[in-house]
Amino acid sequence: MNNLTILVVDDDPVIRRLLEQRLINENYGVLVAEDGSKGNDILLHNHVDVVLTDLMMPGDIDGIGVLEFAKELERDIEVILITAHSSVDTAIEAMKKGASDYLEKPINFTELFLRLEKIDTMRGLLRSAEDLRQAMDVTENTAASTIQNLEIVVGTLQGQIDNIEAILTSDAKTAGEKISKSLDIISKWK
Repeated sequence: MNNLTILVVDDDPVIRRLLEQRLINENYGVLVAEDGSKGNDILLHNHVDVVLTDLMMPGDIDGIGVLEFAKELERDIEVILITAHSSVDTAIEAMKKGASDYLEKPINFTELFLRLEKIDTMRGLLRSAEDLRQAMDVTENTAASTIQNLEIVVGTLQGQIDNIEAILTSDAKTAGEKISKSLDIISKWK
């Protein structure tokens, strides 16, 4: 199964069914809606990676409305608009609002699958980068803790070396006492 869950929003039942079947045949998870309102409801209650929506649909919510709602819900949802040739300029404007791409009718499925593969690849790269960032954070935290512990050990050892030096350079004790006291300090090292 492909990693993407795709919401198909189209008022044309033939196109909707065709898209659904072709996507299922390619092992994508597929949800379908016959208008923008139902599409937004599905977005609200389901995890969706990609929205494939018709730009022009009857009713209160068209493809731009679905795009805007999807981006408000989750900025990472990719939206591909389906448009007739006459509305390409509108589709380009929609891309300025966050759509990742557009396809012209009739849909070229080779193009669609290439775009979906690109989206899946980019999501995989982003997940890998996030995993790498988290691993680096753990490594940095572990390194900082190790350095802090080493600084404490070095400070303790330096203090003991300073005590031994003070004992060995002292004129108040005999050589045997100096050696015995220094060996006592050394034997307590961990």
